[in-house]
Amino acid sequence: MKPTPSIPPFKAYRLHAAGAAPRAELVTLGIDELSAGDTIVRVAYASLNYKDALAAAGKGNIVRDYPRIGGIDLVGHVVSSPDPTLHEGCAVIVHGLGVGVDHDGGFSEYARVPAAWALPLPAGLSPIDAATLGVAGYTAALSLHWLEHCGLTPDAGEVAVSGATGGVASVAIDILSQRGYAVCAISGKPEAKDYLLGLGARRVMAYPDAATVKPLGSGLWAGAIDSVGGKTLAWLLSTTRNEGAVAAFGNAGGMALDITVFPFILRGVKLLGINGNSPMELRRNIWRKLAGAYRPRHLERMRRVIALEDIGGSLNDMLERRHSGRTVVRM
Repeated sequence: MKPTPSIPPFKAYRLHAAGAAPRAELVTLGIDELSAGDTIVRVAYASLNYKDALAAAGKGNIVRDYPRIGGIDLVGHVVSSPDPTLHEGCAVIVHGLGVGVDHDGGFSEYARVPAAWALPLPAGLSPIDAATLGVAGYTAALSLHWLEHCGLTPDAGEVAVSGATGGVASVAIDILSQRGYAVCAISGKPEAKDYLLGLGARRVMAYPDAATVKPLGSGLWAGAIDSVGGKTLAWLLSTTRNEGAVAAFGNAGGMALDITVFPFILRGVKLLGINGNSPMELRRNIWRKLAGAYRPRHLERMRRVIALEDIGGSLNDMLERRHSGRTVVRM
């Protein structure tokens, strides 16, 4: 086994327990101060996600063990690993599996993780594009993967995407449109219409009045990707057509789901729960799709690049809904 290489001190954005909300600061660390792992990665990029914003604000009991380096995904190059497939310089992505929550994450110039968590980037996908996709792009692609597994095709009809300006939804709109789907982007931000049409949405609509939501409404959608949850998910299920499916992964609109069984037993609607902590073989399959058939066309349009020092303000903007698209941290 090769000796651990000498790693110089490096910068990281670290959360410390401090009362009701954690205290975040830019610190200088040594490699042995990171969570344990047999594979060292020099981080090139990490993306900002809503879960990161919640963790930094101390909401949702996401981080329970401090201090913790945030960032639920990272893209970089292997420095050392006992796994021969992860050779020095190999470009990898790491996401989920407790990264940035139970294990030090991507907001750092170096990361240390178990080799089993590191997935080599598929051919043709650059590190910055992989980071722009990140866990959000993976979630979007996984949603479409299961929707298509359930029979969704472009000629089946319109597909709704809620929370449309968010990271997952932005990527989902882009992927769907390039595959020939007619996309209806649902957003509470009327000023974002041009942005959403630019990603490929056919039309943009506001959320319906909650008072008008029926147990079984008119069938509008062949399928849907929902990042909101709560009443929005209930409405999407009640307005999905016969044998349609809805992929759900968010709860920004609430954790409760108040709905009857009518969409399921009268229309055969399927509710697909999307969990990004997939087995590695499924991850490889989805990332191959992201590099190929599911590759978005507008990553540059949705991407904003910031420095490590700018993470705090950007996470606060995300929490306050002053954010759209994907924000990438360049190390």
